Parts: sequence; C-alpha cells; structure tokens
Amino acid sequence: MDKHLKSFLVAMIAVSVVSDSMLIPFYPQFFAAVFSVTDPQHIGLYLSAVCFTVMLAFPVWAAAAKQVPVLRLLIYTQFAAGILSIGCYGAGSVSEFWLLSLLMQIFKASYLLIYPYVMSLEHKDKHGGTIGLLSVIAHLVAILGAGIGGFVLQLLEPRLAFLLMSAGDFLQMFVCFFLLGKDKAAAPVQTAHPQNRPEHKTAVLTGWPVYKLGLIMFLFYFSVYLVRPFFSRYWESISAWNGEIISGLVFAIPGVMALLALCINKNMGGKQRIIRAALLGAAGLLLQASGQQEWVLLGRCVFGWALFHATVHLDLLLFAISTPASYAADFSKIYFFQSLGALVASFIAGSIVAAYGLSTPFIAGALGLALTALLFSLLFKAKIKSMHAVIEAS
Repeated sequence: MDKHLKSFLVAMIAVSVVSDSMLIPFYPQFFAAVFSVTDPQHIGLYLSAVCFTVMLAFPVWAAAAKQVPVLRLLIYTQFAAGILSIGCYGAGSVSEFWLLSLLMQIFKASYLLIYPYVMSLEHKDKHGGTIGLLSVIAHLVAILGAGIGGFVLQLLEPRLAFLLMSAGDFLQMFVCFFLLGKDKAAAPVQTAHPQNRPEHKTAVLTGWPVYKLGLIMFLFYFSVYLVRPFFSRYWESISAWNGEIISGLVFAIPGVMALLALCINKNMGGKQRIIRAALLGAAGLLLQASGQQEWVLLGRCVFGWALFHATVHLDLLLFAISTPASYAADFSKIYFFQSLGALVASFIAGSIVAAYGLSTPFIAGALGLALTALLFSLLFKAKIKSMHAVIEAS
C-alpha cells in the first residue's frame, strides 16, 4: 500500500475521531449549559439515539460503497455532515438540536468506511500492526478531542464544539478531493488467487463466525460504553482535581496506555489473549468503582492497557475470518453489534446512575467483561487454532 495514501487515510481517521470525541465525556455538561437539561435519563436516551442512528446508517453506506468509490462517496457525505454541524451550532431548542444532530450522525457514519478501506489496501501479514497503529491513533486523538471539548466547555461557548466538528468534516472532504485528483484509489490487495480459494471456504470464513464474533462484540462494547456517559461527573464527585479539562484528560488516560502497549508489543500477532484482556479490563473497572481518586487513576491505566489489547485482537480476528472483498460488508455487520452494545449501554447508564449512583456502571461493566471472557471461551477458544489453519490453507 502506498505510504502517502495510507498517511492521508490515517489522518482522516484521526480527524474523525477528534470530532466524535470532543463531547463524549461532556454531554451532561453540554445539555445543562445550553438547554438547561440535567436529567441523566435524557442524556442516556440521546446517546442511545446517536448509537442507533449510526448503527442503521453505516450498513447503508457500506452497501453504497459497492456502487460508488469510497473517497468519492465521502466527499458528499462529509459535506452534508459539515453543514448539519453548523445547524447544530445554531439550534434554538432541544428538539431542533436532536433532529439536526441525528441527521448529522447519519452522514458522519460514512467515515467508518475508511477503516475497512485501509485494511483492504493492506497486506494481511501487516494487518496486526496496522490495526494496532490505528487503535493507538484513535486513543491518542481521543485525548486531543477530550481536551478540546473540555477547553470549549470550560472557557468558551459550548456550541462552538459543533463549529469545530464542521471544520473537521470539511477538512476530510478536501482531503478526499485531493486524493482523487492526485491518484485513483488503489485496488484492494489480493492475498490469494481466486482459483485457490474455493467458494465453500469463503462461505466458512464469512458466515457464522462473523455473527459469533458480533455477539462477543455486543457484550464487550456494552460493558465498555456503560461507564462512559457519566465518567466526568463521577470524577468531579470524588476528586479535588475537577473541571472539564482535567476530567477530559483523566477520561483519555487509556490513550496513553494504548501508546505504551503498542511500543512494548510491536508484534500484534496474538500473544495477548482476549480472555485475559477482558478479565484485566474488569479488574480496572472495579478499581475505578472504589471512589478513591488514586485507585481510579490506577484503574484507568489498567483498563486502558486491557482495552487496547482486547479491541486490537477482536478486530484482528474479524479480518482473519473475512476476505478483502467482504471487509466493508463484514465490518458493517460487526459495527452493528458494537453499536447495539453501545446503544443499550447508553440507554441503561442513565437509569443505573439515577437509581444507584455514579459508581454502579463500573461494577456492572466489570461483570459484563467477565461474562465476555466466559462467552468468548465457549464460542471461540477451542476453535481459534483450527480457524487460523483454514485461513492459512486458503
């Protein structure tokens, strides 16, 4: 894969994640400051609606990408997302904001096509390193996004976050223009000759295993996203180091741990087990439930280390059981389950906090990760070696 093309595509992913992460830790503060809405259940319902919208929109864009080149499609969708982001800035009521922001999310969802597009251009023997690199970049720019979001909410007008989002959308649009003008998109890498890949093997690789992995992804993302919506509120309630900027940086600690993990584990070839990572993540969440800021900081570090390894190897398993021609379609299926987990978590989080307090989502999330480890061992552990043998033979 051409290094310059890859650099531009990775940069687009980075810009997208910055835009998405600016308000994730701060929606309770945003709704309170802009619309005087403080009900935790309202925040949970809104985040659920966002997840549901993206979950339904992305498979549509994946299907559209079969007819329209990805970069050309992104020009139109990111332009629409940028215009709607400006509309969110000017929204005069909660209902108007809901309508405009959900429409914006429909078009923003198309940027998710970049990930399977990058993987389709990359050789399979480099998938582990590429997935690890993209995961680290996503975590690191999440730090930047959370920092920008905290800065905007604490020192500036909260609505300005949506103008920054629109700038990111237009930047992606111009990058797509540039790439189309400079060079036509490269064809996906063929890792095996068609005549050596019988149809029944393709069916095995892209059939039921993808849905089993989707079930794992649902439970995993449910557990992880359960603690996100009210983390900043939780931190402010237990720590003397409060304020949106500090809360955003603490929220983004897993990004630092992801960079450290990538540097130590340069070979993402499966040395870290998904089961072990899920259980370690559960321990990190329990530490965060302690209510002591020192233990919470340690828990964020442990959780970030575990989250990086779990997500990298779950994604690596997806691209191992899929084929380049099916990457976008299979990734859209997996993303559906991921989003469904995040949607259910966002919907339940508000109710849990309202009924039991701010520390309860960490305990529930830890139980969910422990169950993820158990379910993965039942569905995959005994079959991973044979699955990789099929992949290599094909």
